[in-house]
Amino acid sequence: QVQLVESGGGLVEPGGSLRLSCAASGFTFGSYSMNWYRQAPGKEREWVASISPGGIPNYAASVKDRFTISRDNVKYTVYLQMNSLKPEDTAVYYCNWRSTYWGQGTQVTVSS
Repeated sequence: QVQLVESGGGLVEPGGSLRLSCAASGFTFGSYSMNWYRQAPGKEREWVASISPGGIPNYAASVKDRFTISRDNVKYTVYLQMNSLKPEDTAVYYCNWRSTYWGQGTQVTVSS
């Protein structure tokens, strides 16, 4: 069955960096776009970034020029490199496939 397992979250100071990973299994990873979403406390889940099967990225305006999505179709893994982190980036970050399948999420906290 489909599994998405995120890792790499943690506590970081403002201006710092984190790299999230999402290991996928149960489908032909290289044939599909992959997505990252996030949900902050008390807010709705929001889209962060997507990457096409061929590696073309798209970003929400709030993270563009700070975050980079990438993928390794051999390792069945999608990454989210987050730089210049801000307190408002604090959220649980989720990996998503086909709007239906979600990982368990990984907590990112940006605080001094």
